[in-house]
Amino acid sequence: MRKFLLLFLILFSISCEKNETNDILPEFSFSETINLNLPQYIDLQVPGGWTYTNGGIQGIIIQNTGVGNPPYKAFERACPNYDCNTPMTFDGSLRLKCSCDESEYSIYDGSPQTEGNHYFAREYRVTKSGSTLNISNF
Repeated sequence: MRKFLLLFLILFSISCEKNETNDILPEFSFSETINLNLPQYIDLQVPGGWTYTNGGIQGIIIQNTGVGNPPYKAFERACPNYDCNTPMTFDGSLRLKCSCDESEYSIYDGSPQTEGNHYFAREYRVTKSGSTLNISNF
């Protein structure tokens, strides 16, 4: 019985680590296709390269992290903790920044980096086929 209780507590604590659902940002389906050979996306061909693109609610930030397969991360530019009309920015560092409340989020997993914020930046799914990226939320 103790082993069962210990296992339950471990699984429960792990499940509490997940990012929380954000009620501020609306839910909808979209899909955006990016051709990495186009000049505006050429920076995405190298690790650390990034760009903004259309799609999502207020646009999308895409970065080639150099890690994983595919090595791309895509995040919504709408601020997840504040009803803000200004999209989040990214300067190539490790954090996305919301100018409305100065909150910051990790470019690797969207986790809040500012004390007091508990919603994650919304991450989108990225798949790669040849020189094409498909970014979607389904």
